[in-house]
Amino acid sequence: MPPPLQSSPYFPMDNPTILSLLHPTPGEKHKSSSNGGGLLRMFKLFPMLTSGCKMGKPRRKPFLNHTAATCTIFGYRKGRVFLAIQADPNCVPMFVIELPMLTSVLQKEMESDMVRIALESETKTHKKKLLEEFVWAVYCNGRKMGYSIRKKHLCDDELHVTQLLRGVSTGAGVLPTLNHKESSDGELTYMRARFERVVGSKDSEALHMINPDGAPGPELSIFFLRSY
Repeated sequence: MPPPLQSSPYFPMDNPTILSLLHPTPGEKHKSSSNGGGLLRMFKLFPMLTSGCKMGKPRRKPFLNHTAATCTIFGYRKGRVFLAIQADPNCVPMFVIELPMLTSVLQKEMESDMVRIALESETKTHKKKLLEEFVWAVYCNGRKMGYSIRKKHLCDDELHVTQLLRGVSTGAGVLPTLNHKESSDGELTYMRARFERVVGSKDSEALHMINPDGAPGPELSIFFLRSY
């Protein structure tokens, strides 16, 4: 049984839709742990990238499979955080959004070793798939952070991160900036992991981080909800 969700006046994180996405699917279990795995702690330390991955043009494969996805959280130390979702590390991201929160704020939330990010879309149409929606309200551990718009096209910095991390399935560290230019926002940091995908309905799904060190439970979960 997962630990209790943090509720707030802004968003009922313990609502039935969220809870249903936390329940383990048949044959699978999400065990909780007070210690958690090590990837979030790696993200706090930001070790230098030494993977030796090569730059190259990612292949396009815009659709996620039914069970897993690769997620990357990146941004400058003093800037805002970006979230990119792709089918695998060699694909162009099919979902990229700039979250309305600073890297320092996310780091502070990570001190609890359990981070839950919820994105809610208030749409009036049934024609789009859930992750094709553009406008999202963003919550972190129950607190409303603001609104974001999904990007239609990647900017140079986002393409740079995608190309530099091509083929990297899991890791956390500091990346060289585009053209090695210095930024007033500090170092360009990233965390990438494989996530289990749980689909509740056409209007709800979740991504639960798979800990690379075998720790018993997801440290980071991302929820997508659509209300009418």
